[in-house]
Amino acid sequence: MPKMKTHKASKKRFRVSATGKLMRSQAGKKHLNSPKAAKRKRQLRGRVAETDRVAQKYIVAMGGK
Repeated sequence: MPKMKTHKASKKRFRVSATGKLMRSQAGKKHLNSPKAAKRKRQLRGRVAETDRVAQKYIVAMGGK
């Protein structure tokens, strides 16, 4: 069997934490920010952990376990 290729688009958008969770950025922060409140933008700043079945598929696609 040949090696499985890394999904490069997923590699740029997500990262896998040390505990094996998929970390992603919050959506809605890239553009059209002037009408959004400062509190809303501040709350979109951090990363979010994903643990569902779709997250596991992305982890495998990026070469994780």
